[in-house]
Amino acid sequence: MARIRGKDTKPELAVRQLLHGMGYRFRLHRRDLPGRPDLSFPSRRKAIYVHGCFWHHHAGCALGHMPATRPEYWAEKFSRNRVRDARNLSEIRALSWEALIVWECEVTRPAALAERLTGFLGAPGRAIHEPGAPTDLDS
Repeated sequence: MARIRGKDTKPELAVRQLLHGMGYRFRLHRRDLPGRPDLSFPSRRKAIYVHGCFWHHHAGCALGHMPATRPEYWAEKFSRNRVRDARNLSEIRALSWEALIVWECEVTRPAALAERLTGFLGAPGRAIHEPGAPTDLDS
């Protein structure tokens, strides 16, 4: 498992390419945010986590299957991953950020994914803050 990459995976690169082509600009793997989101949009206070269906055990997905060997180990592993994911989402929301999870299997349908991302992020371009809303400059 040491050879499993945590960033710059194929699904993540596909999401990044799609968003960049749509005109969005973002930051990668910010260490100061819980769970190091794959993509962050500081001016919008939004983050995107790109999850692999196997490693994060995507329910109802063919890629999120349980291996036949050592099922006890894998059940424990997937449970820990789900608990960590829930904790990261809770912590980032406590910082007044919104978060979206994009699953690996969603990358195969770019048109639907683009629509979902636009719905989450709003129109491309600079986000305008409401008066009194916290910004990264307030830190």
